[in-house]
Amino acid sequence: MEFLYNVFTVLHFVGWAIVLGGYLASLRSPGLYRGVFHGAATALVAGVLMVGIAEMGDLWADGGPSMAKIGVKLSVALVIAILAFAAKRQGSKADNGTGAVSPGLKHAIGALTLVNIVVAVFW
Repeated sequence: MEFLYNVFTVLHFVGWAIVLGGYLASLRSPGLYRGVFHGAATALVAGVLMVGIAEMGDLWADGGPSMAKIGVKLSVALVIAILAFAAKRQGSKADNGTGAVSPGLKHAIGALTLVNIVVAVFW
């Protein structure tokens, strides 16, 4: 179980790296990389599976993280995935899928990703 938990932890980190990297790489362009949504979905699903595996396999025998923290991270991740999906749809309307995305939507994805990282590290 611990190996499977570690596999999903790596996928979770890679997903957030794709989201943050895609956001940072697209700062100077009007669009947003399509992979941002896929990274958000990967991180969201991997995070849910991590919690399930840890609870099922009793990997958090010492109590683990608080469920309030897990709930906050889940909520923020869900909002990021929805915003990334909306950005993907908005960008697909022009220029073969790389069209412009509203700046507020793009920056909300980047800011919430940073919030999720800060919650993970400091809570």
